Amino acid sequence: MRTSSSESLLSVAFAIATPRQATERLIDIARRRQSIHIHLLNAYSVVLAHEDDRLMSLLNEGLNYSDGTPLRWLSKLRGGKLHRVRGPSLFEAVLDEGRGMDIRHFLLGGSEETLSSLVEAIGQKFPGASVVGFDSPPFWKPSEHELLRRDEMVKASGADIVWVGLGTPKQDFEAQRLAEELGVAAVAIGAAFDFTAGTKRVAPNWMRTHGLEWLFRLITEPRRLWRRYLFGNTRFIALAAREMTNR
Repeated sequence: MRTSSSESLLSVAFAIATPRQATERLIDIARRRQSIHIHLLNAYSVVLAHEDDRLMSLLNEGLNYSDGTPLRWLSKLRGGKLHRVRGPSLFEAVLDEGRGMDIRHFLLGGSEETLSSLVEAIGQKFPGASVVGFDSPPFWKPSEHELLRRDEMVKASGADIVWVGLGTPKQDFEAQRLAEELGVAAVAIGAAFDFTAGTKRVAPNWMRTHGLEWLFRLITEPRRLWRRYLFGNTRFIALAAREMTNR
């Protein structure tokens, strides 16, 4: 989705916004009950979009924020103005500030244990935040019956925002589907559930400040993430080099 304040980076349109502006915009979207799918993208997400035309088209129909230091660095090299909008921080900021505006949240993704810990953590950290529903979907591709059950749960909850934590790119396709089918704001939020729930460790602040959160995650989850960072980052560097050469 191209707006008056957007920047195209590696063929993906990103909204230019500080974390504060992204929080305010999402709360405004929720209060207006707007139908929109929102994506927090990193370098790996962009690489996947270059390998899947459906994903690229989907992203450019939605609202995208840059949740990756390499994207911000590339933007700066090109004279752009992208800020990093960190998904877990956006999630918690909207939970926090939405308390006084009766913003209703639905949580989709993660195991039943993670969701249980997440709801408990939200109650402790943000008392009064309105979590009106949650669902732990199966790992396999859902049937039409399962999707219908999910949609009925979301509609019955009266949620203003559906937070989708299913992993990239599955969560991006589901956020689009929910926005189009149910007319809600659906946010593909990545690993935010695990961080808020405390089921995954958060990188120290100094590592986040210096763009090293990816390294911390690789160290703590090497088996799951090594392929993403090795091949994903290599492909991203190649794409970035080609774009800089062709300018």
